[in-house]
Amino acid sequence: MAMATSACQALLLFMAFAAAVLMSTASGTLQYNFYSSTCPNAEQAVRDATTMIISDDPTMGAALVRLFFHDCFVRGCDASILLDQSNSNPQPEKLAIPLRGYSAVDAIKAAVEAVCPGVVSCADILAYAARDSAMVSGGFSFPMPGGRRDGAASNLTDIFGSLPAPNMQVQALVQSFANKGLSAGDLVALSGAHSFGVTHCSFVTPRLYPAADPTLNATYAAALEQACPQGGAGGTVLNNNNFSDPNRLSNQYYRNLAAGEVLFTSDQTLTTDATTNKMAQDNAADPVGWMARFAGSMVKMGGIQVLTGHQGEIRRVCSATNSGS
Repeated sequence: MAMATSACQALLLFMAFAAAVLMSTASGTLQYNFYSSTCPNAEQAVRDATTMIISDDPTMGAALVRLFFHDCFVRGCDASILLDQSNSNPQPEKLAIPLRGYSAVDAIKAAVEAVCPGVVSCADILAYAARDSAMVSGGFSFPMPGGRRDGAASNLTDIFGSLPAPNMQVQALVQSFANKGLSAGDLVALSGAHSFGVTHCSFVTPRLYPAADPTLNATYAAALEQACPQGGAGGTVLNNNNFSDPNRLSNQYYRNLAAGEVLFTSDQTLTTDATTNKMAQDNAADPVGWMARFAGSMVKMGGIQVLTGHQGEIRRVCSATNSGS
C-alpha cells in the first residue's frame, strides 16, 4: 500500500512538473526554478513561512489560495490584489471584496526579503504560497514556475466582469474561465478549492430565501438556514466540508456536490452539464487524479497575463509600489 501511494505521488509530481515546463517553453515567460541563481533559497523561505502560518492558523491555507485566484483573474498574476490605497491607486481591488491573508503575505515577503532583498516579486511569492498551501492543507505538492513581476496599478472596477460570481450558471462559468485561457476542466478542477475556507451568509442566502433551492439537500438546507437566518446580520459560515474538515483541501467537495451539499449556485450548476458533471464524478472517484488536475490548473492559472522581463517591478513591500505613490 505504501509503495502504491508513493507511486501515485510520483505520478502526480511528474504530471505537474510537465505542466510547469510546458508553460515555460511554450510561453517563453515563466520558468521552473526561476530563482536558482539569484536567490536559491527563495522557494524554501516561502515554504517555511507558509507552513508556519498555516500551522498557527489552519484557515490561512484557503485564504492564500483564494488571494492567488483573485489576483490572477483580475489584471493577471501581478500582485495587484495586494496594493493598498494610494494617490495613484485611490480605489484598489482589495476595497471591493473582503479577503483574508494580506498580513500572511506580508510575513512571507519579509521572510524572503531577509534571505534575498529586492529579488523575488510579490506575484511569485503569492503563487508559491498558494502552491505550498496545497502542500500543507492538502498533502500534495507540485512545481510552480516563477518569473512574474509586480504591477503598479490596482482598480476595483477591474473586478467587475473579471471574476466568476457565486450565482453563475455553468455556461457563464465556462466562458469566464475561457476568457482567461482556462478550460472547463480547469474550472472543475479548481472548484475543488471550495473544499476548504469560509464564506459569508450573503453569498448563501439567495439559495435559501424566500424558498430553499430544490437542488439543495433538505437536511443541508435546514442547517444553512440555522447558520444564516432570513433577515440576519449575515455572519460567516464554514465551507462545503463542514461535516469533515473545513481546513482540508481535498476531493470531498465533489462527493458533496453529488449529494447537493454545496454552498453556491456556481458549485451545484457543475452537475447540470454532462461534460462538467462527468469531470466532477471523475474527481470524486479518483483523489490522486484530481490532485494532478488541480496542480496543473493552478500552474496554468498562474500564467494569466503575467508581467515578465523588464515589465513592472519587484516591490520592496507587497502593499505598495516602490514609488509609494
